[in-house]
Amino acid sequence: MKILLTGAGGQVGGALRRLLQDRANIVAPTRETFDLSQPASLAEKLDSIGPDLIINPAAYTAVDRAEDERETAFRVNAESPGVMAQWAARRRVPLVHFSTDYVFDGSGERPWREDSAPRPLSVYGESKLAGDLAIAGADGPHLIARTSWVYAATGANFLKTIVRLAGEREELRIVADQIGAPTTADAIARAMVAVLQPADEDVAPMFEKRGGVVNLVCAGETSWHGFASAIVSGLKARGTQFAVKQIVPIASSEFPVKAKRPSNSRLDLTRLREQFDIAMPTWQQALDRELDALKATM
Repeated sequence: MKILLTGAGGQVGGALRRLLQDRANIVAPTRETFDLSQPASLAEKLDSIGPDLIINPAAYTAVDRAEDERETAFRVNAESPGVMAQWAARRRVPLVHFSTDYVFDGSGERPWREDSAPRPLSVYGESKLAGDLAIAGADGPHLIARTSWVYAATGANFLKTIVRLAGEREELRIVADQIGAPTTADAIARAMVAVLQPADEDVAPMFEKRGGVVNLVCAGETSWHGFASAIVSGLKARGTQFAVKQIVPIASSEFPVKAKRPSNSRLDLTRLREQFDIAMPTWQQALDRELDALKATM
């Protein structure tokens, strides 16, 4: 099987590449050679590659910058996935795409289901929702995996930021009124490989039967403050010395940003369990594994 994997230099793409490289022929073009900001160029490149499966974790993820770069965000997150989906649908090539909790407005406290009504609060969320709709509208075999609070021991993310700041400051002030499930790129990749593996060489029939949207996050919930506290305490238990003495919970209003974030990023995992028989690790279990990986590099 030839798999086109976009964004292989990113967190989820990199994790997928590590897990799939011994199981399939992975074509992982660079951003320069498969540029999602140039959607008109993609069909010809897809013809040249001729994939049996497309996995698209690549995205424009600069949430605040997207407020000023709407056109770029929509080209990468909506138009290009739409082009890939149309190409794939015409050839019955299955497509895996990664979406986000930012398609919801964060109201209430109940976990969002796959069929919950979307209402994004930001340009980033709008662009990702537009991509979801473009893929569904192409009517080909597809699976859209909605994730949240993604991080890894490598790359630029909340985990790495907290580790840096905890080494520099005696006090950290972290938002405590946004709730979700911190989810490692590794946990996402392992779950997706488990979804794909039973289908063996022909994923299309499975997606035609059980595709659509599925939530794919770690189990449980916490706040950004709770997540930061767990990172610091977990690394301290592994022998890391920090300057930080206290981590203070604050309201979102005390940490102004250009793009509004959802307060409730909980995602319901029922469909993942019932349709694909996958139970996700808790966010604490996944964090332990990632902290072990991070500590080994420190």
